[in-house]
Amino acid sequence: MIKTRTLRIDPDAAELDQAAEIAASLRHGAVVAYPTETFYALGAAALTKKAVDRVFRLKNRESSKPLSFIVSDMDMVSDVVSSLPSTFATLAAEFWPGPLTLVLTAADGLPESILGPGRTIALRIPPLGWLRDLVRELGEPLTATSANLSGEGELADPDEVRRLFDGQVDLVIDAGPAPGGAPSTIVDLTRERPRVLREGRVPAARIEALLRGLT
Repeated sequence: MIKTRTLRIDPDAAELDQAAEIAASLRHGAVVAYPTETFYALGAAALTKKAVDRVFRLKNRESSKPLSFIVSDMDMVSDVVSSLPSTFATLAAEFWPGPLTLVLTAADGLPESILGPGRTIALRIPPLGWLRDLVRELGEPLTATSANLSGEGELADPDEVRRLFDGQVDLVIDAGPAPGGAPSTIVDLTRERPRVLREGRVPAARIEALLRGLT
C-alpha cells in the first residue's frame, strides 16, 4: 500500500501550477488518476515501463489489450508515429482537441509494452488546457485508459475513483465530476480505409460523412 494524495484543481485552468512536480513523479514511475473530457483515467508515463505495467495490474487488464494515450500537441504526435495518412489531417483538424482517439503506425524505438497490433499506437489531444500543459511538461505521452477495473463501467466521480484506487495510485487529480457520457471514439487509420473500432462521443456517421467528402 502507498499513500494516495489528492490534488484539487480548477477544471477550467489553462495551466497546472504543479505540472513540473507531477511530471517528475510520473517519470519516476508514479501512476496518477485524473479527469478527462469524458471520464477519469489512469495516467502513467508511456516510456516508463514499470509504470505502464502498474496500470495493467491495477486494472486487471490483459497485456494483450493495448492502452490509449494522450499527447500535448502535434509535435508530440510526430515524435511517436512513423507516418501520417492523408485522412489524419482532416480528422485531427475537425475533432482535436477532443474525444477522438486515432490509431496510427508507431515510430521505431517505442517500447513494445505500449504498442498495439502491427506496431500501432492510439492517440488523442484532450481539450483540457491544464492536462495538455501537464503532458507537455512530461515530454511524452500519458496513458489514458479509464480509471476502473477491466470489464466494469467507467467512473466520472472522483470520490468513486479514490475509493477504488486508494493506496494503489500515487495521486488523484480532483477537478470535480467528469462529464461522463460516452467514451472517446476510436478510429484506425493504419489501413487503406479508416475503420471505426469503437463509437463513442464522436458519432461514427459524422466521421464517415467527413471522410466521404475526401473522395
